[in-house]
Amino acid sequence: MDSTTGYLMNCRKRLIILGRVQGVYFRASMCREAEKYKVTGWVRNRLDGSLEAMLQGEAEALESIIEWARHGPPGARVDQIEISEGYGDYREFSQHPTR
Repeated sequence: MDSTTGYLMNCRKRLIILGRVQGVYFRASMCREAEKYKVTGWVRNRLDGSLEAMLQGEAEALESIIEWARHGPPGARVDQIEISEGYGDYREFSQHPTR
């Protein structure tokens, strides 16, 4: 919590998820998880077969969704997650087009 404003501070993380993560409803499942944890941001497939997500929310919520992403939905196989600092300011969680 920010001591000057009294508001919970938002954290941001960028994930690149490698493995069998396309064609297994990973994006739709991540949208449900984001709603559950009150995380905003976006998720999209990448042309190289990986998945990219930008997450914004409370630190504990981000840790929970990152832990979920280590396994993903049934049918997914997550080999690796690259986590870096995120950017942007988001009001909702959405699916973006492949890029």
